[in-house]
Amino acid sequence: MPLTAAHDRRIALSVTTVGILAATLNSSILLISLPAIFSGLGLNPLAPANISYLLWMLMGYLLVTAVLVVTFGRLGDQYGRARLFNLGFGIFTVASVACALVPNTGSAGALELISLRILQGVGGAMLTANSTAIITDAFPPDRRGFALGVNQVAAIGGSFLGLIIGGLLSEWHWRAVFWVSVPIGIWGTWMGYRTLRDQPRDRQSKVAIDWWGNLTFGVGLIAILVAITYGLQPYGGHTMGWSSPMVLLGLIGGAVLLIAFGVIETRVTDPMMDLRLFRIRAFAAGQTVNFLVSMARGGLQFMLIIWLQGIWLPLHGYNFANTPLWAGIYMLPLTIGFLVAGPASGALSDRFGARAFSTGGLLLTAATFGGLIAIPANFNYVVFAILLALNGIGMGLVAAPNSAAIMNAVPANERGAASGIRATGMNAGMVLSMGGFFTLMAIGLASRLPASMYDGLTRLGITPDAANSISHTPPVGTLFAAFLGDNPIKALVSQVDPQQLRPGSGVDVATLTGREFFPHLISDPFRHGLAIAFGASIVMLLIAAVASLMRGERFIHGESGMPAGSGPDRRSDSDGQVGTPRHETVVEAMAREGAALDGIPGQDVAYEDALADQSASRPRP
Repeated sequence: MPLTAAHDRRIALSVTTVGILAATLNSSILLISLPAIFSGLGLNPLAPANISYLLWMLMGYLLVTAVLVVTFGRLGDQYGRARLFNLGFGIFTVASVACALVPNTGSAGALELISLRILQGVGGAMLTANSTAIITDAFPPDRRGFALGVNQVAAIGGSFLGLIIGGLLSEWHWRAVFWVSVPIGIWGTWMGYRTLRDQPRDRQSKVAIDWWGNLTFGVGLIAILVAITYGLQPYGGHTMGWSSPMVLLGLIGGAVLLIAFGVIETRVTDPMMDLRLFRIRAFAAGQTVNFLVSMARGGLQFMLIIWLQGIWLPLHGYNFANTPLWAGIYMLPLTIGFLVAGPASGALSDRFGARAFSTGGLLLTAATFGGLIAIPANFNYVVFAILLALNGIGMGLVAAPNSAAIMNAVPANERGAASGIRATGMNAGMVLSMGGFFTLMAIGLASRLPASMYDGLTRLGITPDAANSISHTPPVGTLFAAFLGDNPIKALVSQVDPQQLRPGSGVDVATLTGREFFPHLISDPFRHGLAIAFGASIVMLLIAAVASLMRGERFIHGESGMPAGSGPDRRSDSDGQVGTPRHETVVEAMAREGAALDGIPGQDVAYEDALADQSASRPRP
């Protein structure tokens, strides 16, 4: 029996970790590979109409995951978490193959790819909704922090690794970006159906789908994101579309629908989100931290990629065509910092609780955002790398302890729903953050870029009339060009007055179209927009730190079928509150967890025997 339990834990952790890695890797892999995809589909990055394609290629996957993940979590509670997880792996794999085989180019190809990314997101939602709950079922409370730490490192680490993998594969062919998920999906689907088994559940109770809740939440979130997409595009002679009636209707209507969603959830018998869970202080605080952290960091990679591809790398001798790959490489300290801090903080939070780690990580992350605001656009890379590493460490300190605190706070039969709410908060926060960061950055550029561009163009010999027309080009086109690793100056001048680029025109064409003019041109406007966006992140992180401080001491909800002590190291009172731990050292805790998961013979069996012996020796009430 102990050997079987140990084996089941390993299987649950390995398969779910691979699943969540695949799901989150695909949420970010397009960030760095979009230049190759746009080129392969024949889309012009400067065309305002193509901006919506870019945003929806990125956000469509995250949006459908945010909308469906809670419902899939509740369905997992009813019909089996492993069953839905395995089905999700299969859907994800089929959609990955279809994305790689998109037959058309141009707008038709873009729409096909967006639609298939949404299907891929359906599978990703099934994986995300049930992976945390499967791990929570498999591991006792005193080991969940470490197990969820590994899972969370895979989740957020996958979003970082997607940048590197996307950059490498897009250098070969844009379709390879989707093929990379196929062997992972095939292995995960086969392994999941072969090994994952659901725990016995109550078959008498039925979960009713909250159709009105799903509808108001999904349509409300989509309306806001569509409004943001069109708000970034020109309208009525303005460089941006925030005065458009359609944009205003989308923002107001979306907000009304989300408010209606909150009202509906308090009145239906089986809500999409069980808002009663928020009465548990540890759960409410953890979810607040989860959402605000996702909002604060969701657009971080966007901004860093634009910074590297549009400014720093060209100034340091890299051709624009090569900047996507190198941007991913130069962002590695962010990934390394997170991978170092994530598992360690998860294991240590099992002993000390989530509050210290989560709050400290939030404050550290806020400080690194301040540091990124303070450094110049053409920064010293050593300083930049240290800030990225510290940012990754800060996020690593938050992720696993906060997730473990959320999952420990709810009853066993609500874990699927709780996991879904956690994932919804994370994905919705990231989607809104992407749109919000682009909006704040575009607003910052709109206030300073026209003057900067006019001065720079006239200084190189462009006529005042042509320079005035070019400088009033919508700033979002310039922003997206930088994001896609493209120098837009030559294309902009050619569209307005091609004569300016001919020999004898008096224009310094070599400097105008070289590697340094465009980066210098947008450096000051970019830093202005960056300060606005990252300033908003700092505010959200500080609010999250306050919420983390208010979460209380470590709390584990009482569970049936668990030994009363919740493991060999802790006692729990009748109300589920954890009492004083036995003083196992930090090194012992790390060694025990690592040994159990690394497959050292006998370690897991000895652990299970210790659990059984302690349970047997404990006096009966």
